[in-house]
Amino acid sequence: MDPDEDPLLLAEARRAAEGEEGEPPQDEPMWPAEDPDAVKLSAAEEEALLKGFFAEVREVDRSNEVNRILGAFKLNPFEQLGLRFDATLDEAKRQYRKASLLVHPDKCSHPHATAAFEVLGQANTQLQSEEVMHELRHVLTLARDELRRERKKKTKNDAAVRLAGLVHKEGREGVEAEWERTDGFHEAWKLKARDMLARAEWRRRKLTKRLKEEEERIEEDEADTRKRLKSSREHHKKWEETRETRVGTWRDFAKKKGKKGTHLMGGLKPPKQKEWDEEHTYIQRPAGEQHRPPPQKPLGPQGGPPPPKPPQPQRR
Repeated sequence: MDPDEDPLLLAEARRAAEGEEGEPPQDEPMWPAEDPDAVKLSAAEEEALLKGFFAEVREVDRSNEVNRILGAFKLNPFEQLGLRFDATLDEAKRQYRKASLLVHPDKCSHPHATAAFEVLGQANTQLQSEEVMHELRHVLTLARDELRRERKKKTKNDAAVRLAGLVHKEGREGVEAEWERTDGFHEAWKLKARDMLARAEWRRRKLTKRLKEEEERIEEDEADTRKRLKSSREHHKKWEETRETRVGTWRDFAKKKGKKGTHLMGGLKPPKQKEWDEEHTYIQRPAGEQHRPPPQKPLGPQGGPPPPKPPQPQRR
């Protein structure tokens, strides 16, 4: 797919544009604020509820929970813990404790109970990490904003939605807030977040692979450079070590050539001039005479051409 059509990149670009035109975007909090109207239970009451819950749990329920955890989307710890994306920190802690006790290897006979228990531990660690939660909340916010834009475009001319906004005491915003609390919205939010998280992970792995290949290429170039430098140093060392041998060999050769006779330039003799050629019945001139100008003919008494020679009598 073309990177320009990536919904995650498009959503980030829209957010940046909206931040430039209107108010600057604010950082998404890691966890939603607690509902002040919610009933808070004491530690003893929570413990009693957990005991009552586990008293009704059957072995098949434990096995189903193991299968759910192992089949959950691996890039989202909320899905691994079975939490909604708008869950609070206390809700996440309670859900982790409940799920971990449910699939604990000592209490669950499922063959993959240990693996499910480890997945829950990793998911809880990720939810406690500020860095992981910051990136995760950023993607979840982009996915939710994308859903809101799609719904706004879809219900632009919907008379029922406009009527509901007129009837609702908080207007259109109240209607949208109620819609975002429905299970249908959270299911759509989950699917949209999966798509964006998968694309982000794909880009991260692709970048990691590219960086690794670049590092390997640099290491190969450096190794090749070191190899060439080492070979050059060894060659120079051998050349210096054999210098005296080469000089002595040349001196011996020069002495032998000097004893044989006249030492000509370059140590070579020119070829002998040809004096007779079977194909040409004339004697070749020496190399120097070939380039001499021809001799001038004698002139007549008045500077004209010489008189013709008298004919010689023919012999009979």
